[in-house]
Amino acid sequence: MDDRTVAQARKFLGQLGVGTVPHPGGTLLAHLDRVRERLAVWGARPALRLAGLCHAAYGTDGFPSALLPLERRPELTTVIGTEAEAIVYFYASCDRKATYPTLTDHNSPFRDRFTHGTLRPAPGLLRDFAELTAANELDLARRDPAFRATYGLDLLALFTRWRALLSEPARQDCLEVLADA
Repeated sequence: MDDRTVAQARKFLGQLGVGTVPHPGGTLLAHLDRVRERLAVWGARPALRLAGLCHAAYGTDGFPSALLPLERRPELTTVIGTEAEAIVYFYASCDRKATYPTLTDHNSPFRDRFTHGTLRPAPGLLRDFAELTAANELDLARRDPAFRATYGLDLLALFTRWRALLSEPARQDCLEVLADA
């Protein structure tokens, strides 16, 4: 990934209005930048960092406002590439209530909130999902003390269960940010 691709992705996100959407710690664009940067600090590969920058494009189970309808997936693919867009879709598609509790169980189903179908994703995609989830939630916990107070213990328990899916830097960051929750 080069700086040009990041700049193109940021421009595309700007056209979708992310710079004006309020979010803990400033705007949604500032949050997306911080998630990308956190993934970079953890040593994530370029496609995952780009997915971190664009992870809210289709909305999420926790942030339902879609910036881009699913019919426009090809546009995001053109900007960030097939691999990064696939991670963004996978992240956005997660039905958290159905998926989070058993994500690390062998061959557990992943429920897609868009299609209502289930799939059994490859281990690499699960690791990407867990890493992106941790980067996202930790940014919120860092920026919003009320969020950390309300969800910190649950997040710590979740990421402890997911430890096999998280990189060592991500695991350490989880402990540092959420230990006092």
